[in-house]
Amino acid sequence: MTGRLPLGGYDLHRLAARVGSTPFFVYDRAAVSARVAEVRAALPPTVELSYAVKANPMPALLHHLRGLVDGFDVASGRELRHVLDTGVAAQRVSFAGPGKSDAELGQAVAAGVTVELESERELGRVLAASDTVGLAARVAIRVNPDFVVRGAGLRMGGGAQQFGIDAERVPAVLAGLGRTGLDFHGFHVFSGSQNLKAEGLCDAQRQTVALAVRLAAAAPGPVRYLNLGGGFGIPYARRDQPLDLDRVGANLAELLANTVQRELPQARVVIELGRYLVGEAGLYVTRVIDRKVSRGTTYLVVDGGLHHQLAAAGLFGQVVRRNYPMTLAPRLPAATTETVTVVGCLCTPLDLLGEAVELPVGDVGDLVAVSQAGAYGLTASPTAFLSHPAPVEVLV
Repeated sequence: MTGRLPLGGYDLHRLAARVGSTPFFVYDRAAVSARVAEVRAALPPTVELSYAVKANPMPALLHHLRGLVDGFDVASGRELRHVLDTGVAAQRVSFAGPGKSDAELGQAVAAGVTVELESERELGRVLAASDTVGLAARVAIRVNPDFVVRGAGLRMGGGAQQFGIDAERVPAVLAGLGRTGLDFHGFHVFSGSQNLKAEGLCDAQRQTVALAVRLAAAAPGPVRYLNLGGGFGIPYARRDQPLDLDRVGANLAELLANTVQRELPQARVVIELGRYLVGEAGLYVTRVIDRKVSRGTTYLVVDGGLHHQLAAAGLFGQVVRRNYPMTLAPRLPAATTETVTVVGCLCTPLDLLGEAVELPVGDVGDLVAVSQAGAYGLTASPTAFLSHPAPVEVLV
């Protein structure tokens, strides 16, 4: 393996010198732009594309995405501030999450973004925030559907959930909402994430549209916003097959033509993606600080670890731990490879980045790059654990 990055063709050691320290995250803006263009080409042109900020809230990345996507979905007041700093129109921002504070609700109402109601009690709290601010809040209802999506790595709908209002309760909530004077816009249904099965996504979208049509009959006004969620997955292991994006797009085109345009003619249809847009555009780069052999196993100890990249350690949503793709950039050319286990610098056996992986023969000073690190990396990891310094993030 050469010292060049899998993304962008950058020399890894030169980039590390430019950053000034390891570990660091690097995101490739060209790769993000290409992925957004790929999604745009596959989806019907009238479908809007929203970026789920929780996947990666790096401010520079948000500013880059501002020119590529139609809107943003946030899940905290801080994410909301970062997004509004990009200059995006407030009506293109939605705010979801089951535990919004009163202060965050006030922020959202004052900004004019769409608040996605997650409970009946939250409706009352939004109404109180509207009275305080003196502005009728823009609201949508996040619906916990009465179906389960197939193929999702992480289920976020169906059955009992902390997310959204149960579908069977929504008509009664809509009736109460109609008496409040709040500005009702529509529905958001997000039933699962990290799905590589196109037919599972297509089936979820069909059921979501059918559910929205049923619920629209009880709405206090026309449905002007229909967020179908996302859940598009990316491959993390060799056995993973990439999502058939064209199949998902064709299904959406059929749904729009046959159902949405007829039953919900005023609705702007939104697909909300996070991981799928940025996950494969990032690397986590860390430096080898020790090499040791213990009872037949060769270990490369690096200066990073699970405190920065929890997902690569198998501790963020994986039932069975699998190695993320990784490469090694030696300081000197390596003619042979070896089987090694790559571990972090933390004092816990959980700090495992790669187990029995085939890499060029490595030594102290070499760089290890963990792929698929553009989503749910730094901000999804316990950065304060053992009090090591935080890594740098760069957009190149």
